[in-house]
Amino acid sequence: MAASVNGRSVAGSEAGEEPNPSIVQQNPDNCFRILLATDNHIGYAEKDPVRGQDAINTFREILEIARDAEVDFILLAGDLFHENRPSRTCMHQTIALLREYTLGDKAVPFELLSDPMDGSAPGFSFPAVNYEDPNLNIAIPVFSIHGNHDDPQGTGPEGALCALDVLSVSGVLNYFGKVDLDADEGAPDDGADKGIRIKPLLLRKGDSHLAMYGVGNVKDARMHYELRSNRVKMYMPEGGDVPEEDWFNILLIHQNRVKHGPQQSVPEGMFDDSIRLVVWGHEHDCRITPEKVEGKDYWISQPGSSVATSLAPGEAIPKHVGILSIQGSQFQIAEIPLKTVRPFEMDEVILSYAAEQGALSLDDKDSITHYLRTQVDGLIAKAKASWKERNPGSKEKMMLPLIRLKVETSDAKEMTNPVRFGQDYVDKVANPRDILQYYRKKKVAERKAKNLPDLPDDEDDDWEGDDPAAMTANDRLSKLRMANLVKQYLQAQSLEVLVENGLEDAVMRFVEKDDKDAIKDFVADTLKAVGRDMRSKEMDEDDVEEAMTRAKEHAASQYAESRPAPKEKEKKSKGRQKDSDEDSMLAEEDDQMDLDSDDSAPTKKAPAKKVARGTTSTARGKAKKPLFDDASDDEEEEEEEEEEEVIPAKKGRGTASASASSRKAPARAPVKKTPAKAPAKRGTASNSRGMAQSQLSFSKGAGRVSKPIELSDDDD
Repeated sequence: MAASVNGRSVAGSEAGEEPNPSIVQQNPDNCFRILLATDNHIGYAEKDPVRGQDAINTFREILEIARDAEVDFILLAGDLFHENRPSRTCMHQTIALLREYTLGDKAVPFELLSDPMDGSAPGFSFPAVNYEDPNLNIAIPVFSIHGNHDDPQGTGPEGALCALDVLSVSGVLNYFGKVDLDADEGAPDDGADKGIRIKPLLLRKGDSHLAMYGVGNVKDARMHYELRSNRVKMYMPEGGDVPEEDWFNILLIHQNRVKHGPQQSVPEGMFDDSIRLVVWGHEHDCRITPEKVEGKDYWISQPGSSVATSLAPGEAIPKHVGILSIQGSQFQIAEIPLKTVRPFEMDEVILSYAAEQGALSLDDKDSITHYLRTQVDGLIAKAKASWKERNPGSKEKMMLPLIRLKVETSDAKEMTNPVRFGQDYVDKVANPRDILQYYRKKKVAERKAKNLPDLPDDEDDDWEGDDPAAMTANDRLSKLRMANLVKQYLQAQSLEVLVENGLEDAVMRFVEKDDKDAIKDFVADTLKAVGRDMRSKEMDEDDVEEAMTRAKEHAASQYAESRPAPKEKEKKSKGRQKDSDEDSMLAEEDDQMDLDSDDSAPTKKAPAKKVARGTTSTARGKAKKPLFDDASDDEEEEEEEEEEEVIPAKKGRGTASASASSRKAPARAPVKKTPAKAPAKRGTASNSRGMAQSQLSFSKGAGRVSKPIELSDDDD
């Protein structure tokens, strides 16, 4: 089914065609229309004279698409900004664009059913959802979670803040999905109030009901710990005149989808089957067409980035945004190509193969250079042809393209300088300095003894068999990670007071997030804690060193409880262990977090506690039971289940704000929650090692609540 939005060709879904779902018959009064985008990276390369405006220009185009298509709202899945602390120019342009395209007299066609004050700025009376504020005239609401580039940082009375908090209180954007993990470290040791708790935004349009869950970016290692500990719970809307099966549950997440290591990704199959659609941010490859997860009942859509932030193959895929239509339990996504994205073409050549074909001589640098120029000219011509195909009849001049040519140089005697090579393309491409990327075949290099007293032994895992001497400087630098360098250096030192893991985190906040007070605050807090501990005990001068050691051990144990240190794994074919952030909170042979799937895709599972049959939590005398119980499966697993500690519900109240007569939120009624276990599924493969399922779980109350619908921690 083809469609057209503002003259753009839109690839839609055909009814009954797999894997692309569709709506059989749309009813505009009951159908949500949502523009999906993610990873806008506004501010990327803003000082580059050629590429500086790419991100903001494409963001303007996205807002124009939303306005012209008359969508109900815009949904962003993180990394709106490229920098954690955007420049004033960047913030100024973003706020101006949001004000230009999202404010107006157009009526908001859907109703907010959850508390508009949930997530609002503490101490102020305006709601967190801007179109519920009678002082603002919002035409197209914008909802967004944070990513890893624009995540909350800092401390203070208001807690950690990010750039999206500024946009939220400015009234031009609705920020949700914020997880305050640092705050729960002060919770009781029983863990009742610790972990990730996700409340949805509840929306209604006609007969369609939408629950939007957002999980802003969390460090991969911490997310694995929360999943392994079964501490990720999602509140479930319940009560009123809306049965729970009538809610369309959509989840926004901003984590690694591609596996970069045991702790460096989130498996696709970890989500509960009550989710219907997962919008995945962080990955820049455009895979916006919904993909069905094997063995699960939900789909994943990955819109990808709207600007190329690296010269990687995934960035060369044509970039799109999508218009998501939701009606009842049905949905479909219409893909819309972006026209303002800079053309990007890349290719790879192997000089030895080209020499065999007679195209060049490996002993002659000039012939190699001539051959490479021919290849680059061909990529430029290809970029022009692709641009004309995407913009037929356009009179605008094409932007300078991005060109990347990877060159395998193992047998070449001498190569031209890449920077000098690019000087002839200054007015032809947007990246003349890094057109060429040289690399050599991997070779097994003999390890040599090292004498570096300030650094630990280098395990050389990152080199993956490459010969460092045969690699270019850019190749070697691309394999280094700042986090690994900091970790290795600190492990080689003898720190008597400071906790290595804490200092490592502080240094990384200083480097990556430009938090200038991170190291100072960490040192001050540590010294204060150690001094307080030593003053509370009477000791001689000779006992000071021992007391400092005990104080550090105590601080390290407290830190490990909130941020568990990775376990060391034995290296293959070696008797020593490696220090690494490659630990896994999984079993040692696990390749990824366990998935809740059928027998066709068995997986290893991470240990987690299970709720024993008959274990209940009580609130005002009412027993609660876990969600998604399966009688036959429970009977089979009854002997293996262990008892889990009951998580008492918090108490809290939210005050609904007054709003315009056409946008009112109903009064709230409480929703109860229980500690939820991972649901037992028929056909789920068991693991001989006794690993238990870890996945996002739903929490809900045992009894029905009369309307209206609400979300609350209050059990009263």
